[in-house]
Amino acid sequence: MSYSLGVTSSDPRARRTRARLRAAVLDLAAERELGDITIAEVAKRAGVNRATTYLHFPDLDALVTDAMEEAVAQVARAAALCPLDAPRDEPPQPLRDLFDTVAANAVLYRRMLSPHGSARFAATLRDRLAAELRRSLEARSRPRGTDDVPVDVHAAYLAGALTGVIATWTAAGAPAGAADTALATWRLLRG
Repeated sequence: MSYSLGVTSSDPRARRTRARLRAAVLDLAAERELGDITIAEVAKRAGVNRATTYLHFPDLDALVTDAMEEAVAQVARAAALCPLDAPRDEPPQPLRDLFDTVAANAVLYRRMLSPHGSARFAATLRDRLAAELRRSLEARSRPRGTDDVPVDVHAAYLAGALTGVIATWTAAGAPAGAADTALATWRLLRG
């Protein structure tokens, strides 16, 4: 998702500037809450002026969401790979990978999904998960007892549940390990 406003994405200078802005906002978000970060600070950290930042992103929320795009894509891909018919007491490897990924970036996820975080990021994560899960559910057989549930509803349910678990788990400082959380989540999702 690119928010460039009037700057061509094929321009190497523009790509470098956006990369510096993304890195700067993630560095700052690792240090403190999003609500305490300003565009001016991001620009200074990235070595550009404030006006340049606004050429690429309309606001801080758009910049944060864009900076987390690869992380969101990684989580969505892992969620979509989960075989929904795996045994209840053995979370599928993609779900374990998903929680390992989140654990490695727990501070960022906590800050992004907190009440003072990025509403756009939370919506992007949920929507991206729902889209990947919808494609996955359409491409294979679904768990027994869910055939009468519309695929969109099933995907939205799973995406909302995963987003909620990630938000709650990271807000608590990820107290349980990723493997334990993956197992608990799997048991809930699997029923």
